[in-house]
Amino acid sequence: MSKEFNVLSTFDGMSCGQLALNVAGVSYTNYYASEIDRYAKQVTQSNYPDTIQLGDVTTITADQLPHINLLIGGSPCQNLSIATINNIKHNKGLQGEKSKLFYEYLRLLHQLEPQYFLFENVASMTNANKDLITQALGVEPIKINSNRTTAQDRERYYWSNIPTLTQPADRNIILSDIIEPNPPAKYWYTQTHTYNGDNEKIQATLDINGHDILKRVYNLNGKCGTLTCVSGGNTQKKVYQNGKCRKLTPLEYERLQNVPDNYTSGVSDSQRYNMLGNGWTIGVIAHFFKNLNENTSRKVN
Repeated sequence: MSKEFNVLSTFDGMSCGQLALNVAGVSYTNYYASEIDRYAKQVTQSNYPDTIQLGDVTTITADQLPHINLLIGGSPCQNLSIATINNIKHNKGLQGEKSKLFYEYLRLLHQLEPQYFLFENVASMTNANKDLITQALGVEPIKINSNRTTAQDRERYYWSNIPTLTQPADRNIILSDIIEPNPPAKYWYTQTHTYNGDNEKIQATLDINGHDILKRVYNLNGKCGTLTCVSGGNTQKKVYQNGKCRKLTPLEYERLQNVPDNYTSGVSDSQRYNMLGNGWTIGVIAHFFKNLNENTSRKVN
């Protein structure tokens, strides 16, 4: 690796890319971040005060930056996810107001010609959208479920020219490995629930209004569903503990994304849930980045 190694992270969020670089032991000279959410930037600067914030990705140009060795990003997935695919208002694929930001990543990829790139997005997108991204980036994606590094089912596609992308080792982590023994009272539900016996996945069903997915209470001997950006109410993931139902805490959300304990402290619970639901699983990304210490690769044509 050359003496200077500069990174540009688009849609940086709370800087999961920077976390993964550090876990992987990759040294870098400058870390440039494009992010517009003030709470995510607050968390980033609290943990990595030397981060160079550039703001809106649509305003970034090549002449603002030195040579970039690594370009990373995962553009907003709201228009690609299966969660909105049946909603006509959002079903616009890569032309949706948020997901079309992929083309800003693509613009920077060709303008900056980094040695390495990594792009992430949801595995529930349509084959048509997956094929469009694959054609644009020129590499086939690898699909990985974060459940290999944590107690969360989270399938994602990763497109990259980092050499030797493989599945990470299965660490066999379950929810009981990451939960807090005595979380505060505010996280416990007083509503009634239906006990599902020894169901390996959903041990109870909470008696609340809303979609069935919001009522699921996960078995501590298994994995929970995919963390998402939450909007309050009962949208957090839930577990069955000591015969009662409760929502997972922000600290437990951190652990489900392989994020250090209290990394996101300093902002409200709702903001912590949001940025963690939008973030990357550090164990997966660090697994890719470890190859940066040993390999060189072609530039983007």
